[in-house]
Amino acid sequence: MRPRAPDDPLLDPAVPALLAKIGGYPQHHGGLGVVRTLGRAGVTVHAVVEDRLTPVALSRHLSRAFVRPTTGLERRDALVTALLDIGRAVGTRCVPVPTDDEAAILLAEHFEILSECFLLPRVPPALPRLLAGKASLHVLCEELGVASPRTRAPVTRDELVDAVRELGLPVVLKNRDAWTRLRNPAVGGTTAVRDERELLDRFEPGVLPPLLVQEYIPREWAEDWITHLYCGTGGETRVAFTGLKLRSWPPHAGVTTRAVALGNPTLVKLAADLCRRIGYSGAADLDWRYDRRDERYKLVDFNPRTGAQFRLFENVAGVDVVRAMHLDLTGRDVPPGPQVDGRVFVAGQLDVPSVLAWLREERRLPPALLPGPEAERAWLSREDPLPAAAEAVRFLGTVARRIGRDVRARAARGSLWPR
Repeated sequence: MRPRAPDDPLLDPAVPALLAKIGGYPQHHGGLGVVRTLGRAGVTVHAVVEDRLTPVALSRHLSRAFVRPTTGLERRDALVTALLDIGRAVGTRCVPVPTDDEAAILLAEHFEILSECFLLPRVPPALPRLLAGKASLHVLCEELGVASPRTRAPVTRDELVDAVRELGLPVVLKNRDAWTRLRNPAVGGTTAVRDERELLDRFEPGVLPPLLVQEYIPREWAEDWITHLYCGTGGETRVAFTGLKLRSWPPHAGVTTRAVALGNPTLVKLAADLCRRIGYSGAADLDWRYDRRDERYKLVDFNPRTGAQFRLFENVAGVDVVRAMHLDLTGRDVPPGPQVDGRVFVAGQLDVPSVLAWLREERRLPPALLPGPEAERAWLSREDPLPAAAEAVRFLGTVARRIGRDVRARAARGSLWPR
């Protein structure tokens, strides 16, 4: 572990942390960021992992890996019991850091029983589920006067056709609710669809899985912005950060692969006001799309937990949202200060296909092609190299499996080569 730098916030080393997760996603750089930022600050970090060879499990900053693979199909009481077993094995109350909506919802809705083992933010129990649900978030935005893209939640295939014709192609498809995305997913992830026939081919006639259809704001009229913040009791903002998303995978609709930290006071105020009005407490990751047609920031997603790219952001005191959470829940002051602008975050293995997609669409190189030496890299770290090596192996395996599926599908259609 590196020595604590003079400007590091002094976290309480007597209070450990737990990376909490539900569902199988071993190649998640956000979880690795949690382990590294707390471990480097002197906190003992434990993690729930799918197996002992996940990248997170190999980090030098991890004290103990609890191998507890889950799918999200488990009974809720079984998941609560499993968390309590882990908490008791840690031996002292610890700070859980959820990296998915399901874990955040579970912690909030079972606050009383889980408080035996965990230090938890006092958020209204039903609020994280409401915020994570795409349809319920849109309804909340309408009630509070917060701008958001036009949204529909069709139940049948006929309603889907009506929604698409009303909103106009292209449209963005999302899984409507947390939990159902694991149990009965409508799409593999946020998906932009540009053709009605392609859309209809995705779904059988009749009742649809829980699906949300959202207006697509044309890229030439839009900017994608990120807000990460941590709020204390009653929605009081402790830290708030803003940044511009440069690239994503899949393009224009997926996970952030390249972003830059840029202070945006308008967005900070929008996010802080929203959290205060609803009484949100905890870490949050908000996605906004700026629409130049009406000059409004439109809330696309509210993730009631730590975002995968949170390490893009720090303030001048060295505080990110995860460190702010640990400081606040252990009764320590969160050092104030402006965010550090100009920091660049890059998820390298995912940024490569995003660059290729940009080249194919734009016929030119994208901006910010090469990160500088000070960029915050999702995987690479000189002092913690094993996670990046493990991720490289898994990533190549994922690519090989996808190529194999494509080859088999073409062979089944009678030709190995597209015509």
